[in-house]
Amino acid sequence: MTSTPDLSGRIALVTGASRGIGYHTAKQLAAAGAHVIAVARTVGGLEELDDEIKAAGGQATLVPLDLTDMAGIDRLGGAIHERWGKLDILVANAAILGVIAPIGHVEAKVFEKVMAVNVTATWRVIRSVDPLLRKSDAGRVVIVSSGSAHSARAFWAPYAASKAAVEALARSWADETKSLKLRINIFDPGTSRTAMRALAVPGENPETVTHPSETASHILPMLDPALTRTGEIYQIREQRWASYQKPA
Repeated sequence: MTSTPDLSGRIALVTGASRGIGYHTAKQLAAAGAHVIAVARTVGGLEELDDEIKAAGGQATLVPLDLTDMAGIDRLGGAIHERWGKLDILVANAAILGVIAPIGHVEAKVFEKVMAVNVTATWRVIRSVDPLLRKSDAGRVVIVSSGSAHSARAFWAPYAASKAAVEALARSWADETKSLKLRINIFDPGTSRTAMRALAVPGENPETVTHPSETASHILPMLDPALTRTGEIYQIREQRWASYQKPA
């Protein structure tokens, strides 16, 4: 699933856009014709992204923002409304790892920060842009998750719990909006050559891991206005969609 849709004239918001999967997703969105609103804490990474997008003839608006600034997320939604009156695409990619440690050894401040960035900020972004996505003729959302949400491996508890939570948010939101033109799906990127991956698996040879530009190429088809799926997960390892049944 790597065909690139025509996204000309569409407004796309990408969080965690200064590096890794978010960076390359933003570049590819711009190359497909979207105007990218790139959100991240790191100004240098955003400026580098902007230079690359402009050099390729694309357009971007940079938003340096720490996603723990919840009021700032609300202001972002207001600014998008004032400038464009709608939003066509959301890629909720920003996340932190926290620590790889036994659950009883995780400090409270570390656990709380993982939840604040990975879960609460994602919910706050959803809350801020939901009305804008509903105004699009084909609103498309990708929530970036992780296989950790399902494997729940030893020592990964905070991160795994956070990703299970954002998947639940995405699926509930998709169910609420299934009668609308809005489509909301989850993306499991598998292993990708990111800074987070380097922290989690420090001894790994990065050349053996998928480059984030290749990972990002699987997200673009999930943002196609012609997509009909909602509330599902695309698993890059298996190159397949999976649908989780809700209880009767």
